[in-house]
Amino acid sequence: MAEQKNWYNQEVSEVLENLNTSKETGLTEAEAKARIEKYGKNELEADSKKPFIQKLKDQILDPMIIILLIASIVSFAVGERLDATIIIAIVVVNAFLSIYQEGKAEEAIEALQKMSSPKAKIIRDGETIEVDSTTLVPGDIIVLETGDIVPADLRLIESSNLKIDESSLTGESVPVEKDYKVTYDGKMEIGDRENIAYSSTIVTYGRGMGVVVETGHETEIGKIATSIATVGDEQTPLQRKLAGLSKILGILVIVICALVLLIGVLYKNDPLEMFMTAISLAVAAVPEGLPAIVTIVLSIGMGKMAERNAIVKKLLAVETLGTTTVICSDKTGTLTQNEMTVTKVFTNDKVYDVNGTGYDPEGHIEIEGKEVSAKDDETLKLITSIAALTNDAKLKITGKDSSITGDPTEGALLTFAEKANNPVDELNKNHERIEEIPFDSDRKMMTTFHKNFFDGIASFTKGAPDVVLERCNKILINGKEVELTKELRDRVLEKNSEFARAALRCLAYAYRKFDSVPNEITSENIEKDMVFVGLTGMIDPARPEVKLAIEECRTAGIRPVMITGDYLETGLAIAKDLGIATSDDEAIMGRELNEMSDAELREIVKEKTVFTRVSPENKVQIVTALKENGHIAAMTGDGVNDAPAIKKADIGIAMGITGTDVAKNTAEVILTDDNFATIVNAVEEGRIIYSNIKKFVAYLLSCNLGEVLIVLISILLDIPVPLIPIQLLWLNLVTDSFPALALGVEKGEEDIMNEPPRDPDEPILDSEIKLTVAIQSIAITVATLGAYFIGIKWYGMGEGLGHARTMAFVTLILCELLRSYTSRSIDKTLMQIGIFSNKRLVIATIFSFLLMLVVVYVPVLNDAFGLMRLGTKEIAVVVVASFIPLVVGEIQKVIRFGRK
Repeated sequence: MAEQKNWYNQEVSEVLENLNTSKETGLTEAEAKARIEKYGKNELEADSKKPFIQKLKDQILDPMIIILLIASIVSFAVGERLDATIIIAIVVVNAFLSIYQEGKAEEAIEALQKMSSPKAKIIRDGETIEVDSTTLVPGDIIVLETGDIVPADLRLIESSNLKIDESSLTGESVPVEKDYKVTYDGKMEIGDRENIAYSSTIVTYGRGMGVVVETGHETEIGKIATSIATVGDEQTPLQRKLAGLSKILGILVIVICALVLLIGVLYKNDPLEMFMTAISLAVAAVPEGLPAIVTIVLSIGMGKMAERNAIVKKLLAVETLGTTTVICSDKTGTLTQNEMTVTKVFTNDKVYDVNGTGYDPEGHIEIEGKEVSAKDDETLKLITSIAALTNDAKLKITGKDSSITGDPTEGALLTFAEKANNPVDELNKNHERIEEIPFDSDRKMMTTFHKNFFDGIASFTKGAPDVVLERCNKILINGKEVELTKELRDRVLEKNSEFARAALRCLAYAYRKFDSVPNEITSENIEKDMVFVGLTGMIDPARPEVKLAIEECRTAGIRPVMITGDYLETGLAIAKDLGIATSDDEAIMGRELNEMSDAELREIVKEKTVFTRVSPENKVQIVTALKENGHIAAMTGDGVNDAPAIKKADIGIAMGITGTDVAKNTAEVILTDDNFATIVNAVEEGRIIYSNIKKFVAYLLSCNLGEVLIVLISILLDIPVPLIPIQLLWLNLVTDSFPALALGVEKGEEDIMNEPPRDPDEPILDSEIKLTVAIQSIAITVATLGAYFIGIKWYGMGEGLGHARTMAFVTLILCELLRSYTSRSIDKTLMQIGIFSNKRLVIATIFSFLLMLVVVYVPVLNDAFGLMRLGTKEIAVVVVASFIPLVVGEIQKVIRFGRK
């Protein structure tokens, strides 16, 4: 039964026997019901969506959030209920903000279900009936006609001129000719099995019959669904780095608390007092606002990317784009337009160039730089007429939009005729088709008969160049029919080979003249002694904007890689044209990858930039190998076959217009303009965001480390702590947060895309950031303790301690607000970037300053915070001290980077 695999290796009779079915009668209704019990419905089951509680749990289990929760529990336990409430509020707001931004769950399997054919024509109990495709079972006989969606994986048992569009599954840009008579020895790749029709592909031409051999998750598209479901979600680089930072901070909190308790024992202080001091240090050490600020900055980044045509579905993907070191791209529909286009014509012993792309008739034909049309070139008129009349496709032009119905190759020929100023509608009206010999895969030709051509009846033939040429004995040159000599025949074959080497799909054209319609219209007596007219070469052309985007990728140190299910010659030609590859040695076929070990594959991906004829499993292998080599891999695509690799990549990108629902719902990023160049814009935005995250993380940590040093030094000196927990919370959540947010939207450096991608293993706190944090935290400590000690000297440590603490509190706030300005750049001074060029920062610091005045001077609030009003002399000390970190930061830049 259906456990038998490799159906393409078996003859039709063998398949029918193994499935215990009949071509004439199909299955009985009773047998079909029994089989559906055994094999299940022909559908793809969607995974259950993650419940809201689980999403909330995932947010809360973040290491930094756990630290905050512990701090809130301890604060509540010792009576600091206001502190505990504030921390809990932070956690809740951050969690719900993240869930809101990332709220759309993946719907890849549901999208796959939507692609399934809702109805299928089958033979059951000897009758042709229409049934719901979910009821199909192995052994059912399916009838296929043009326009049908294949409802399950079929072994074809009949085919007549059958062509099926498999681009969404295999990546091949043209419909595949199918032949039920073919059988194979050994393993064949998906795109090479001419006797198999796959679920969810589309019949574009001809008709056929097939026996269902696989249903549901056992179909090729079902295997992709399973592959998507089994590819786990991995942490982004930013998640890993923030988790590492949280771990460090957690350890720091534990060490500090232990150190304080040890000092308390040595100094014989009250244990409860020491415990409260430890809480103060723990609060000082943890930047409570960091998770929320990261979330908000990434959210702002999402908005900016949307403005640049990149919809980011997952919050942390915003930053991941900026780390990208390699972009893997599908070819068809991503690097190319997925619209066949005639680009070369050989006729009258001359080569014509055809401009314009896709099915848009805007464009022209030229020879040696001179524009020509069918109105003034009789040979061009003839070849375009044959191409348009031996044609079953339809070209629809509505305003600026154009589309085709039918075979893409034939659609390209209609567009070719329109570009030559030989309107298709007029041709069909003036030269009615009266007879035809349809195309079939054995002859590889199609012939039609038309009135009013050559003052009589004309037969026009199009087909494979070698076959058509073999049936010709004359060739049209300069308007005259001359003998097709060996020299002229070789000239045509040479030009055909030249087009093929450029990955052009070639078709040949010929004609015969008749006084009247022949009595016997067969291939044997019609398709012979013809006059050869010429060749056309067509290709699915590269998107015009992609070449520049590839250059920008290389400038940015990002390696572009093509991964396609199409043929090697086609893929390599497009890759060379775009600048992805420079030599044939850079390309490899998927079947070669199947024999390699993981270690060999890791080496191969270092050398090759073009992978062709690959399966969906191969795509995942390539992306995995690149990641194992240390790359941050982005994968772009539009088809079902791209979905597993899109999910496996660090960053999955789907085309928004031409992309399948499967690709879009699997990806983290959707390009609304289907423009590969938009990826480069998104990478630039991602780099800016990461650079800004580093800036505000460094800013927050320098402020927090300064607070830790202030409290720790005061303990070591056995004097009252300058800052109590509620004051530290105010600093971390209010004073620091607004400037940090403003730093998060700092304008990017002008040369950010000329820099190579950063090392994926580079920590957020690199050596330069660590040095800056250390120097700034020391400067903040010196300034704040200086003001505190002056206050103690003036007012003592008794009832006057409130004045000293207020001086320390205000000095620390002003230090941090002014410090935010020097944090805007690691190496450029304020004079270079402009003091007020970040208007959001100016507003943020003014707002934080006003809030400080409120808690210091409003009676109810200053009591709650343990603060006193400051007089003129205290303010003078505070102002002078608060400029110390800013001045030190600017001097550091001049010394380190020679800025003047």
